[in-house]
This record gives sequence, C-alpha cells and structure tokens, in this order.
Amino acid sequence: MQRQLRRLILFTLTLMMIGLVLNRPTLSFIGSIATLVITGVIISRSLHSALTKLLSPQQWRFLLGCAGIVIACYGLAYLSPLDQPIYNWLQAQNWERIAILGSILGATGQILIAILAVYVGWEQYIVSKALTIQSNTITEQQTIDTYFEGIAQLMLDEHGLLEDFPMERAIAEGRTAAILTSVNAEGKAKILRFLSRSGLVTPLRRDRRLGKAILDGHGGYAEERQNGLRVIDLGVILAGADLSGTDLRQTDLSDINMVRTRFDQCSLGQANLSRTILREASFRGADLFGVRLFYGSLQRATPRSRADIPNYKTGQFTGAVVEGADFTDVQRLSESQRHYCCQWGGAKTRSTIPGGCDGIPNLLEGE
Repeated sequence: MQRQLRRLILFTLTLMMIGLVLNRPTLSFIGSIATLVITGVIISRSLHSALTKLLSPQQWRFLLGCAGIVIACYGLAYLSPLDQPIYNWLQAQNWERIAILGSILGATGQILIAILAVYVGWEQYIVSKALTIQSNTITEQQTIDTYFEGIAQLMLDEHGLLEDFPMERAIAEGRTAAILTSVNAEGKAKILRFLSRSGLVTPLRRDRRLGKAILDGHGGYAEERQNGLRVIDLGVILAGADLSGTDLRQTDLSDINMVRTRFDQCSLGQANLSRTILREASFRGADLFGVRLFYGSLQRATPRSRADIPNYKTGQFTGAVVEGADFTDVQRLSESQRHYCCQWGGAKTRSTIPGGCDGIPNLLEGE
C-alpha cells in the first residue's frame, strides 16, 4: 500500500511538471490536485495514528463534546434575538481593563500550575521514598536470612549437633559483628532473638578435653554461667547501639558491654541483663517485666567487677552496671529491680526511677 502511494505521488508530480514545462495549465492543475489529495490522505493517516496514541478514545470524545457545546452555544446566540444586544454590550466594554484582568488571571493560573507542579513533585518524592524504604527492607531481610543460614551451616555438623571449634567461633563472631553494624534497630533485634533462642550467646558447659558443648539430657545443651563458654561473644558490638522500639523479650544479653545503648520503648520482658554494662543506657518507656539484673539475693547482689569472680549463688558481682542509666517512665518495674537500681545506679539514675528511691541507700556513692 505504501509503495503504491509513493508511485502515485511520483506520477502526479511528474504529470504536474510536464504540464508546467509544456505550458499546459489543465495538465498542471490536474497533477497538482491529484498530488494534494494523495499527500492529504497520507498525512491524515499519520496524524490519526499519532493522535490516537496521544489521547485515548474517551479523551477524544470529551474534547469533541466540549467543542460541540461551544459551537452550539455560539449558534444559538447568533440565531437568537439576543444577538444584537450582546454585540452592542461587547462593543461598549473597556477591553483594556478586561485585558489587565486577563493578565492577572493568567498570572494566577501560572502560580496555581506551579503549586500543582510542586505538589505532584512532592507526591512523587513520597512514593519514591516509600519504594526505596521497601526495597531496603527486603534487601536487609534477605541479608539477615543469609546470615542465619550461614551461621547454622557453620556451627552444625551433618547430624545437626553443635560443632564450634575456635576458628569457627571467631568467624561466627566476625560475621555477627559485621551484620549488626549494617542493619537497623529491628534487624538487630531479629539477630539477637535468633542468637538467644538458639543458645549461641548463652555460656554452655564444655567437655574439658575436647571443648565440645555437653547435652543436658532434656533435648538441649547444659548452661553453665560460672565457667561456660559462649559460641558467639557479643563483647562491645552493641555499645552505643540504638534498639529503640524493638522486641527483645527472652533474649540473653548478659555479660556484654552495652554502654550508652538506647532501649527506649523497648519490650524487654524476661530478658537477661546480668553482668551487662549498662552505664548511661536509656530505658525510657521500656517494659522491664521479669528482666534479670542479677543472680542470688537482692541483699548480697552487687554489680560486676573486672577483678572479682562472680558468685551465682549469692549474687556477688553478678549484677548489671546501671550507673547513669535513665529509667524514666519504665513499665512494670518490680520492687527488687527498683531497689537494685536505686542502690547501684548513682544519683543520676535514682532521679529517673519511677516510685523514687526514698529510704533506699545509695551504695554506689556510699550514702
């Protein structure tokens, strides 16, 4: 079809040129008309295809309807008896004022368009930000899942038993340190729950010859606080970390350094914080139901010490270091927890404890 049209255009153009050369006006006129009709058909088809892609059929119907309304109103006004009065009224108007008013309306319209453009840009930014956050969350979860799988493969033998030789423990600690510093607060909480529930951060009783963890006869590994060895020692990895608003229930965070760590609005139900260094940590609004801060009795429990060996029967040197910690608005703080924090928290900590510390001595400062 396209080839035939090109041939027709060439033929009509040739016919027109022959008419001009031979001074035959009729022949030239026929060639010109034929060329105009054929090229008009080609252009109309291309234009129709472009307009079809530009606007949908529904939009075309809307535009045609608007044009029809305008033309119909003009026709009715022209045919009605009001035609001359309307014309005279238009002639009597001050068009300079109307032009000024039109300029003002045009400027207002441009301002509204600019505001609309800013709004559209802001909405696009919000959507883009939400998609970025969602993508980052998915990527982070995939990273955490890979970490879980890698730790399991590293620590377990072919029979599913724990097998943690010194080099394997070192690699596991290195991977844990790397991932805990690269994920957000919720990601840190997931990793800590995994490590706690799998017993990898709990001190385990070991065989004195081979160093392997000993089973407790109840389907798990025997815990030994005094001389046990952890598979993964968190050390100072979480010092200064932000764990606000996370779920850390039943996690084992004992015997690690968590200086200036933020636990604000955190759920710490039945977590183990014994011998944990919590100096200047923040617990604002946190749930401390059943949190273990020490072993043994309240009367004999004391904070950990570098030089002294902890006694898990009496509680000496098994307590958390809570000096300077902030307990403002903590929830479900037990009496034993309140007494311990008042005794060993110092003046700054005592001022933040709900219920106050009246009648409880400040053993940290010897008052």
